[in-house]
Amino acid sequence: MFPYDPDWASSFERERLRVTPILRPYLIEPLEHIGSTSVSGLVAKPIIDMLAVVEDISPVIAEEDSLRQIGWLLAPEPADDIERRLSFCTPSREIRTHHLHVVEREFSEWRGWLAFRNYLRRRPDVAQEYGEVKSRLAIEHGSDPNERDEYRAGKADWVSAVTQRALECEP
Repeated sequence: MFPYDPDWASSFERERLRVTPILRPYLIEPLEHIGSTSVSGLVAKPIIDMLAVVEDISPVIAEEDSLRQIGWLLAPEPADDIERRLSFCTPSREIRTHHLHVVEREFSEWRGWLAFRNYLRRRPDVAQEYGEVKSRLAIEHGSDPNERDEYRAGKADWVSAVTQRALECEP
């Protein structure tokens, strides 16, 4: 786990500016910075998560070469096919600094991701609690940011409960 780095916001912005022109024809929402690196003061694994919401992922697949030309690689995650989403990363699959989640509007979880982020931004006490959960799990399951399965599973119930509260607070 790494202490919050204010450069994470500018790192997101740099990649947003590179990726948006390629995805612009498909985006139905602005490209968003999500995940722990998007919450000021929160400890995080130094991987910038980005969210692109599109109507249909099918035409986005055709942009794989364009994304590869700017350093983004297709990096399928478990269930991407089933949930009709795409995952890209940069600079490599083995050592990623950024992860782009391309999801269809109908994929219900993206609204929860934004609500969770917004809730943590408004509630520093909850963000601090989340940081404690994440730090404990990093110690238990290793701190390699690219080894995520056990770490994700360990925080799933906590994240789910807070996401539910966050969704209830959304307008």
